Amino acid sequence: MSRLRILTFNIAHGRGLTPIQGLTLGRKLRLNLRKIARLIDELKPDVVALQEIDQNSRWAGNFDHLDYLKAHTGFEHSAFGINNRREGLLNLSYGNAFLSRHPIVDSENIVFGEKTVGEKGFLFVELDIHGRRVPILNLHLNFRSRLHRFKQVEKIMHYVAKKHHHRQDDWHMSPVVCGDMNNPSHRPDATAELMRYFSLHGDYTLQPQGGHTFPAHLPRRALDFVFLPPECEDVSCEIGKTKISDHCPVWVDFTLK
Repeated sequence: MSRLRILTFNIAHGRGLTPIQGLTLGRKLRLNLRKIARLIDELKPDVVALQEIDQNSRWAGNFDHLDYLKAHTGFEHSAFGINNRREGLLNLSYGNAFLSRHPIVDSENIVFGEKTVGEKGFLFVELDIHGRRVPILNLHLNFRSRLHRFKQVEKIMHYVAKKHHHRQDDWHMSPVVCGDMNNPSHRPDATAELMRYFSLHGDYTLQPQGGHTFPAHLPRRALDFVFLPPECEDVSCEIGKTKISDHCPVWVDFTLK
């Protein structure tokens, strides 16, 4: 059996607690990302799911944040899913990403819409963990509209069902799903709807089962979650306290059956 740790973290484009994007200077961005890298080093996760990470954005220093984090954490494997892209003077390119200590044998990025700024999406990867294929989704849902979140959840459910139909014989387990849901689990919203869907296909658990993740300086809302399938045993979960992003990091430890 394999013991795994998965960390999910919305890193807010590397701007820390600065409320307005674009006001953080390049040197401060690199300092914030270095702090994020140190946090990752301290936690020693096997897989890191990142949201709001930039590839080459003017408002975020015009450098690849994933390459920077790889260089400062030593992760060998990665995948980037760009959900927003704009060329020109105010160029930007950002989305979700994975860092992994295990080989990524498949990856696919799905964008929910066609906006050039503010669009959300999800990144799918399939990992090879000691010969076992483990599927993981890293997602970021709309923060303004409950209706939009439900439409996004429908797209996720359709994708998972289709992927499972084609890959179920190769997968060791049902998908792990994590990320920034932008809504709490106790309301009739997207998180609860996703949990309802996954529960139809096994005894999923939702982590964390208590505590708040946003805003990081004084958390009062639970927005960041991990959905774990029944193949995950001996589960524990923690919420980190940090001021290097407006979200708190969340990590889960579990044993694969």
